[in-house]
Amino acid sequence: MNAHFATLNHDSTALASDEIIRIFELQKRNQQKIADSTVKERKQKLNRILQATLKYRKEIQEALYKDFKKHPLEVDIAEIYKITSEAKHSLAHLAKWMKPHKVSTPLSQLGTSSHIHYEPKGVVLIISPWNFPFNLTFGPLISAIAAGNCVMIKPSEHTPNSSALMKNIIQEIFPESEVALLEGDATVSTELLKLPFNHIFFTGAPEIGKVVMKAAAEHLTSVTLELGGKSPTIIDETADLEKAASRLTAGKWFNNGQICIAPDYVLVQEKVADRFMDLLKSTLHKHYGEDPSSSDSYNRMVNNRHFKRVEGYLNDALSKGAKVEYGGKSDTTQDYLSPTIVTNVPDGSDLWNKEIFGPILPFVVYTDLQEAIDKINSKERPLALYIFSRNKKNVEKIIKNTRAGGTCINNTSLHFFNNNLPFGGVNNSGIGKGNGFFGFEAFSNARAVLKQWAPLNGLDAMAPPYSALKQKLVDLTIKWF
Repeated sequence: MNAHFATLNHDSTALASDEIIRIFELQKRNQQKIADSTVKERKQKLNRILQATLKYRKEIQEALYKDFKKHPLEVDIAEIYKITSEAKHSLAHLAKWMKPHKVSTPLSQLGTSSHIHYEPKGVVLIISPWNFPFNLTFGPLISAIAAGNCVMIKPSEHTPNSSALMKNIIQEIFPESEVALLEGDATVSTELLKLPFNHIFFTGAPEIGKVVMKAAAEHLTSVTLELGGKSPTIIDETADLEKAASRLTAGKWFNNGQICIAPDYVLVQEKVADRFMDLLKSTLHKHYGEDPSSSDSYNRMVNNRHFKRVEGYLNDALSKGAKVEYGGKSDTTQDYLSPTIVTNVPDGSDLWNKEIFGPILPFVVYTDLQEAIDKINSKERPLALYIFSRNKKNVEKIIKNTRAGGTCINNTSLHFFNNNLPFGGVNNSGIGKGNGFFGFEAFSNARAVLKQWAPLNGLDAMAPPYSALKQKLVDLTIKWF
């Protein structure tokens, strides 16, 4: 959600607040019943999400075309497949996740056994963004349902067709006492954030993540923040340049660059820079033709405000000496920006300092690998970092000397689709992880359980009054255990 939390007039705010509180209290009263649900019952709920996604596949494609002009194939890849794979993964592993996770017993605690019990957090809030509205709403919802929670959802107002369809789907498959979706502008988010949720899962911009975290702190509510930032790509002199150009193009201009893990800028070793630039240009031409505005494979910016934001970044960079090497065409009546590559981007420009979240790629040439690493480390820690290299030592050096939420080697974005990997950022790019078990864990409290089954334990023998013998036993324990 990339909008500031605003306010409406007093009457409409009061109405929104009353409805929000009514549903919240309804879910609070129902949370223990949902928490007590069995593996079988939770699987039935997950299967409802899976079947509804397949049932409404065409309607989802149509809604996203109305909101973005997205091609149906792109919807299938980024929205439908991710939801269905996440649901199937949870269905396959839920029984194991819900079982007590046994842990070993240290010798100093002989006579006890211990395990971790994953219990639902309770009533949770999901605030989802506009760039992949279905994927980034239903993905966290699957995790929350798997963990046994009641859920309130606030989708983005920037994709109204998608939000309306999601609300219809949710109402069809869940009672509002378990899952409820509330449409509306930022005022709805503001009212929701006043409530003492047991967990908040937010996906959006870092500046709004800070607002969410501040609101959560009032109630000591735990948070998962899936944010963004400037995700870099390094192309070294050993890379397979043709594959790198193809995969970088796919990762950057998919969804018009409106992806939190899209390559935000590329650092190319000077020996291969000219060749790589030529390959990027030819790949873009192959993907979108001479005029990308007429290609049905190239969608638009979500709205005019975001179009003007990204166009403003470009104009700012050009006014400070940057050069367009490819593209640079725009049409405000269509919220259209062509695939664009920019060189000589000055350090003080918005294009270099802000997350672009659009179809513009700054192209930077480096000489020494440490120079590229230093550039990356001069910025906030990114959500993703991509490396194209066939040199194992270079790859190891980059990973060892940088920090990022996730990394792909010789590809981009694919780590998000592996449900066995945690997905999330670090510091400015996010807090906490989602995907598969990690999403289940985010919406659960890992409760430590220790059972004393033997008649005595070591601490029983150390009870007061203290003595020299007891001190020796403690000294031995500290030394050897």
